[in-house]
Amino acid sequence: MRKILSLVCASVLLSATEPIVSDSLTLQNALSILKSKNLEIKVASLDEDAAKTDIDTVWGTHLGKLEFTQDIANSNDAGNVFGFKLTSREATFGDFGAKEFMNATGMNGGVPPATAYTTPPDDLNYPDSRNFFQSKLKYEVPLFTGFAITSYTDIMKSMSKMKTLEKEQITSEKVYQLRKSYYDMALLENSHKHLNTILENINTLESMTTSMIEVGYAKKVDLLEVQAKKGNVQRLINEIQSNKELLYHYISFLLNEKVSNITLPTSNVAMPKCTNEDIVQSNLDIKRATTGLEVRKNMIDVAKSSYYPMVGAFGETATADDTFLGNADKHRAYSVGARLSWNIFNGGIDNAKFEKSKIDHLKTQTQVQLAKEGIALQVAKIRTEIATSDSEIASLEKELELANEIYANYEGRYREKLSSMSDVIIKQSEQIQKILQLQQAHNKRNERIFALEQLANGEQHDNN
Repeated sequence: MRKILSLVCASVLLSATEPIVSDSLTLQNALSILKSKNLEIKVASLDEDAAKTDIDTVWGTHLGKLEFTQDIANSNDAGNVFGFKLTSREATFGDFGAKEFMNATGMNGGVPPATAYTTPPDDLNYPDSRNFFQSKLKYEVPLFTGFAITSYTDIMKSMSKMKTLEKEQITSEKVYQLRKSYYDMALLENSHKHLNTILENINTLESMTTSMIEVGYAKKVDLLEVQAKKGNVQRLINEIQSNKELLYHYISFLLNEKVSNITLPTSNVAMPKCTNEDIVQSNLDIKRATTGLEVRKNMIDVAKSSYYPMVGAFGETATADDTFLGNADKHRAYSVGARLSWNIFNGGIDNAKFEKSKIDHLKTQTQVQLAKEGIALQVAKIRTEIATSDSEIASLEKELELANEIYANYEGRYREKLSSMSDVIIKQSEQIQKILQLQQAHNKRNERIFALEQLANGEQHDNN
């Protein structure tokens, strides 16, 4: 109960503005609400959706990339201006200073002076500034990546599966908590009824003792003993009532809405019929470990891809001018090509990564086997604890029945002055102790059965 106190405070705040479930809520209806409204399950669902988009992200690499680029520039840098003209297919001999060269030679066909070849042309070195607009569409696609993209896609699929399993695990945990809360409430109500019966007996005993004092057959100390015991029982009843209120707060927290009334289960928790092998096969921890093993196997393929060459292709078309899309068709150009790159040697790093991936795979294999053996050990331990609780409950039920008979006998003996009030109170204390022990035994049994169901990733569907 202490573990949920901090959550209860949060549930009170969260549910203050939520609609109140006024009708008596059955466990089956509560489970349906839990799976649709519990906030932790909603968060896990969003993580699951996000993981699915990661698959699309990696797979999209197969389809390549189409990119549009629009360059806008203005420059009087000689290299840039000449490059702009060349790109837009507008370069002329005049850009090389042909006019100045012809003027230097006198245009008479004679031998040009030596300075004509060594004088830097102003038209080339000091051009006027020029605008540049280039529109480019480029498509790149990987043709072969050593199966790296396929391996990464498989890894993302496994990670998505992992998120699904995490969601199932969170759902299983919340189902466990909700079902346990319902059965805990039923046990509290049962103990409440027993203690109310004892309180009625104490009231009768108190009235009888008062009458006996009046006629001199009992002492005042007998009445004080009865009243002290009555206060003790009332305190236990108040504690049970407080625990019931805490459970209602916790159920409200789990369902993300205010719950004030539930339909209590009318039967004991059924023992799961699954075998130990079934539990190991369906256990979520085992499934997650197995999925992790798949990831490790794909990581080996990723490491192996570094041994293969990488082949990609591209194609692009572009147009350029000193105005936006000016003479677009006339100035249009294209490029197509492919590239092969192959890492022949990098100091043995690729081999080291490959060997490490294989070691990690073997390690995960061992961890999966260890997880299976660990789950099998937990199942055997829980089954033993349930059998012990069954035996304890059967014994305590008989002891409680005996304690009730003994108390009734001592109450009668007190009426006949054959026993003291202290003897009656002692027998009544034993009666209360058996009730509390029986509740604890039932609690322990229920908790262990729910834990067994949780290991099996299954639910016992209650008809209550």
